[in-house]
Order: sequence, then structure tokens, then C-alpha cells
Amino acid sequence: MKSNLWNILKKELRELFRDKKSLSMMLIIPIFIPLIMLGMSALFEAQSEKDITEYNKIGFAYNLTDEEKSIAKEMDIKVVEGSEKDLKEKYADGQINLYVTKKGSEYTLNIDSSDNSVYAKNLVEQYFNTYKNYLQQNYLMQNGIDANSVLNIITVQEKSIEKDNYFADFIKNYAFLFVIMAITVSATYPATDTTAGEKERGTLETLLTFPIKSKDIILGKFLSVTLSSIITGVISFILAIISLIIAKDAFSIYDGLNIMFSPFTIIMAFIIIIVYSFFISGLCISIASTCKTFKEAQSALTPLTFVSLFPGMIAFMISVTTTPLLSIVPFLNYSLIFTDINAGNINWLNIIFMIVSSFVYIAIVLYYIIKQYKSEKVLFSK
Repeated sequence: MKSNLWNILKKELRELFRDKKSLSMMLIIPIFIPLIMLGMSALFEAQSEKDITEYNKIGFAYNLTDEEKSIAKEMDIKVVEGSEKDLKEKYADGQINLYVTKKGSEYTLNIDSSDNSVYAKNLVEQYFNTYKNYLQQNYLMQNGIDANSVLNIITVQEKSIEKDNYFADFIKNYAFLFVIMAITVSATYPATDTTAGEKERGTLETLLTFPIKSKDIILGKFLSVTLSSIITGVISFILAIISLIIAKDAFSIYDGLNIMFSPFTIIMAFIIIIVYSFFISGLCISIASTCKTFKEAQSALTPLTFVSLFPGMIAFMISVTTTPLLSIVPFLNYSLIFTDINAGNINWLNIIFMIVSSFVYIAIVLYYIIKQYKSEKVLFSK
């Protein structure tokens, strides 16, 4: 049995590494990981360092006092005064980034959800906080009250700690999601070629005439696809680490931050990559085995690429918390566990549930595939 299994595995690996398409899937796809990570970092930096001249044109539908004009000048706000109707038209034409209307002591910021308007809103809020503080100090002084004793009744200080910021957390978690997707893409082609491809070429029927058990054939194919997936995952994650090293020096948004994965996170990432490679390889082979042609198998496996990415992406966006139940949900559990580990929240129960459930799924899938290969109707039906 072991000899037959080893011979099948050698055959599959030999064909895998001779096939240019399989090699390209395995080695070229990981290259996109650094491109995505560095591209997102560049985008974040561009957003965080937006020039104030892009959003400082503010309309005021009332006459500003000298003090208001002074505050606006200090904050580099370009004041545009006019009637509400005129300012509304200028805002629609893009001549101003926001306009303010006033009714008594109530001020209204008229804004949409565009990028520059959001920046303009933050700028104007700072402006009004400064102006409100000036009015409060004036009022207290006119009534003979020490302004400092009232306005500064408490003091708040900010102490920076060495911790990843939002950008660093975002880039690292999404990098791992793309690693998962790269593994999925890498598994689809060899799984298709070794099942539906061999069926279409007629070589599978020849293979089954040999005195080899179906179980050995399936395990040999499964292990070869799994090895391909692991290689892709490891290369992708190593490139992600290299990308973080480059990004740390290239982008100012990471200044003073330790954005590198911890040694424990790296070890656990490799464990998750291996477990996921076993899982997705078995799933791909089971789906492709039911198809009659290579093209049909490719169409059937294409949705897996999106399924592997979107559950984790949505969970990260809405900050889903890992639970024992979610840790056994396929696809979602891998990204959730990694996100927790990357944040320093290590729950061994959830990790064990993820690993055990994955191998249970793999056993079920392999049983299903072996059963398929024992059925001539499934293999050779036209």
C-alpha cells in the first residue's frame, strides 16, 4: 500500500512540476501579495497626507466676526462668504468643499459623503471647537470668573504606546486573506488537471486498470495538490513579511510603529496555511472529480476563490468576534483565528476547534472522493 501510494504521489508531483500552468499558479500568484500590500499602504498614506488646499475652501452663509476670521486664517481655512443659495450652487459646482449656515446660535454643516467633504468637515469642526472655546473664555472673563479654573478643570494627556495602528492591522489582516485566496487559486488548477483533466484525456481509466487501490490513487493526488498549495501559501506569507519590512521604511504612516508579525503569529500563520491547504485541496478534488471535462471543472471551482476571500473580509470589516461555533465554520474560521492571534488574543480552544474541524471535513471529503472513484458510472459517464 505504502509503495503504491508513494508511486502515485511521485507521478503526480512529477506531472505537477513539469506543467508550466501549475508552476505559474504556484509561484507567480504569490507575487501579487506584495503589490497589493504596498499599493494599499501607498493609498493609505496618500489619504492621511492629503494637502489642506484640497479641502479648505469653506463657505459661510453669514458675516464672520473679526475673531472668526482670525481663527480661520490661523487654520488655513479659505473663507467664502455669500448667501445660502449662492453657496449651495458653488458647492454643487465644486468651488467649495463645504458650507455653513447659521440660525441663532445653531450652526449647520452642509456636506455630502465625498472624500474631500469629510476632510473639510473635520477641519470645520476643529474651527468651531476653537471658536467655542474663545466665546466661553470671553463669557467667563466678563462675569469675573477665572476661565482656566472652569475650562481646564481636568486635563487629558495622550501617551503613545508601541502598538499597531489601524493601517498596520488592516494591511496585515488583509494580507493573510489574500494569502488564503492565493492558496485557493493555486489548488484549483492541479486539482482540476489530476481529476477531470485525466478523465478527459483518458489516462485516468488506464491508471485504474493497474492493481492499485482507489484509496492510494486518491491520497496520492490529494497529497500532491496539498503540497502545491502549501508551497504557494508559504511563499505568499514570506513575501507578505518582506512587504511589511519594505513598507515600514517606505511609508511615514508606519513611523514609530512595530508593524511586523510576532514570532508566534508567524508560526501560527504557517500552521493555518498547512491546515487550510489540506482542506481546500480535498474540497477542490472532490468538486473536480464530479466533472466530466477540464473546462467544466474550472467553472465549478471558480466560485471557491470568492468564497475563500469574502467571508473573512466581511468579518474583518464588521469586527466579528471569534467564538467556538465560528471557529468550526469553513473559510471564515481561518481568517478569524489569524486576526485574533495577530491582535494578541490567543484562545487555544478556538484554535483547537479550527484544526480538529478542518481535519474532520478533510476526512469526510476524502471518503466521498474515494467512494466516487469506486463508481464507474461517476467516472466514465458521458
